Amino acid sequence: MKVVKWIDEYAEISVCVVLMLMMAALLAVQVFMRYVMGASLSWSEEIARYLFIWLIYLGISFGAREMRHIKIDTALHLFPSFLRPWVVVLGDVLFLIFSLYIVWTSWSVIERQIMLGQTSPAVNVPMWIVYAAPCVGFALTAIRQLQTIYWRLKHPELSQQGEL
Repeated sequence: MKVVKWIDEYAEISVCVVLMLMMAALLAVQVFMRYVMGASLSWSEEIARYLFIWLIYLGISFGAREMRHIKIDTALHLFPSFLRPWVVVLGDVLFLIFSLYIVWTSWSVIERQIMLGQTSPAVNVPMWIVYAAPCVGFALTAIRQLQTIYWRLKHPELSQQGEL
């Protein structure tokens, strides 16, 4: 049970930190090679770009877990106070629907990439791995949104604040 709790609390942020460190190290090596050694690496920027793509989509899931996505609080205060928790839940449900839509549409892109067998130009990474980032990131986001909706329904008095 401790493993599941650790995954629930730290999975996205741990992977994001590792991706960020790898990306920063790779770009630092590229800068060193280019400006100090006078010879740049042909593959480093491509890998850094793919790491960044994965970092962004996993970061969306982390933001959903922390309930820190952008929302317009001023518009929320236009509603009567007894309706505000339900408006917030409605926003979470809409974000869940959007997340599931992205998973659905990105899956067809992944299938197409697998069928085409396209690889990246510099390092020959199968492009379906790069195109899988939205699918994986928004699938995790959908799970986090379900957790958020459950938490908000369980604690309607706190639903405009707090974390899971």
